[in-house]
Amino acid sequence: MYGILISAFNVVLAFVVRSIIGRFFAYFVMYFITTEFVAVLQSSGILPSASSLAGAFGNIGTDVWYFMDLCAFSYGVPLLISAYVSRFIIRRIPVIG
Repeated sequence: MYGILISAFNVVLAFVVRSIIGRFFAYFVMYFITTEFVAVLQSSGILPSASSLAGAFGNIGTDVWYFMDLCAFSYGVPLLISAYVSRFIIRRIPVIG
């Protein structure tokens, strides 16, 4: 009777150790590498900062800004830039990209 319970417990324990804990550590390592890689890129000046983007869009006239605000440009462009940067970083990870 106890042999069946111990066998079932071993199967469940093996599943937890192999799949859940192993994947947790693998994804944690990928997350840690990605976040540290972004911090290194930001500190080295490779990625543009918000002040440089504000300076680039500072010379646009008010008539153009009116139409850009109608198209939600101020919301969409930072969203696209962060998506492209995330895609670039994820593709540089050897296991995923």
